[in-house]
Amino acid sequence: MAEADLDAVLAVQAACYPPAMQEAADVVRARLRASPDTVLVARDADGICAYLFAYPSRLGKVTPLGGHFTLPDTPDTLYLHDLAVAPRAGGQGVARRLVDTLLARAAGLRHSALVSVQDSRRFWESLGYAAAAGDGVALATYPAGALYMARRLSA
Repeated sequence: MAEADLDAVLAVQAACYPPAMQEAADVVRARLRASPDTVLVARDADGICAYLFAYPSRLGKVTPLGGHFTLPDTPDTLYLHDLAVAPRAGGQGVARRLVDTLLARAAGLRHSALVSVQDSRRFWESLGYAAAAGDGVALATYPAGALYMARRLSA
């Protein structure tokens, strides 16, 4: 992803989330700048149709919705902060391909974690994630039903 993609990414976000879950452009830009190697987009004939924001973190740490974060000195986890697929690209395996691509780049990290929202738990379970203990205060910034999930990446 490049900063020039930001408007298209925000359009996908708006198509996928209610206003209370949409993150401001400056927050999205900060995530891109903080860890550009772990931010991906997918494109179709109409342009950007999906994105995945991730960054190195620590197991159990939850980034508040819309909140800023800092990269830890000693990360052990690839935190998948936001995955969204435009409705026009739904059901085509785009989300799974984005996740698989980033997990393949997670060398040296022992875990991956995320906050499951909008009834996505089954999707994440199909990728090997399970409910885990996470920062409850930060988790409370997400809508009801949000669930912190994690999976082990290496032995």
